[in-house]
Amino acid sequence: MSSIKGKVILITGASSGIGEATARFLAEKGAHVVLGARRIERLESLVEEIEHNGGSAEFQSLDVTNFEQMQSIVGFTLSKFKRIDVLVNNAGIMPLSNLEALKIDEWNQMIDVNIRGVLHGIAAALPVMKEQGFGQFINIASIGAYSVTPTAAVYCATKYAVRAITEGLRQEVGNDIRVNLISPGVTESELADHISDEEAKQFMVEYRRNAIPAHSIAAAIAYAIEQPNNVDISEMVIRPTEKA
Repeated sequence: MSSIKGKVILITGASSGIGEATARFLAEKGAHVVLGARRIERLESLVEEIEHNGGSAEFQSLDVTNFEQMQSIVGFTLSKFKRIDVLVNNAGIMPLSNLEALKIDEWNQMIDVNIRGVLHGIAAALPVMKEQGFGQFINIASIGAYSVTPTAAVYCATKYAVRAITEGLRQEVGNDIRVNLISPGVTESELADHISDEEAKQFMVEYRRNAIPAHSIAAAIAYAIEQPNNVDISEMVIRPTEKA
């Protein structure tokens, strides 16, 4: 197994949920974590906590729908550490609703964050990894990348897209760059907090009673990173043992 200690790991959507838990977990294992998200005050607090506990962390404001900001945080990471070992494309949103509700703005927002955000991460980091001769992309999808449920048609479509993009990237890059897809089932996070559709919101209250801790997904991310350089974990699906 390779070591996480000393690796430079850029995490998007790091202000809460899986991103926040991953930042803590990888920093505890000795990684240099660079955190990006829109809620800068949360990033400041998280970095202070990590540094207080002896870890290494940096942060920069990041809206993944803005390619220039994605390029900026990649440049910031290089200026601090001279390389990027891993990019965790984690940022995502989930405002569920039935299609007939016609929440077009929310559909577009999911497309922008969940799909374009991942593509922006790839576009900003791939040239760096190609030039340095190594690297790893870990893209966070969902069990929604494998099946569709009512109210989640557009969300699932975005996660199917992440799955397709990840597999395409894996096939296209050389052996020196690893590409992983991690698809969580229901996980403790703020994803459901921003659902505006009342029917979908009430359904998620019950559905999320079996949520697994975000730390479990962080551990899966660490597992993918820790594999030897000649081992690429193509896909992991992580669900609660208790069936919904």
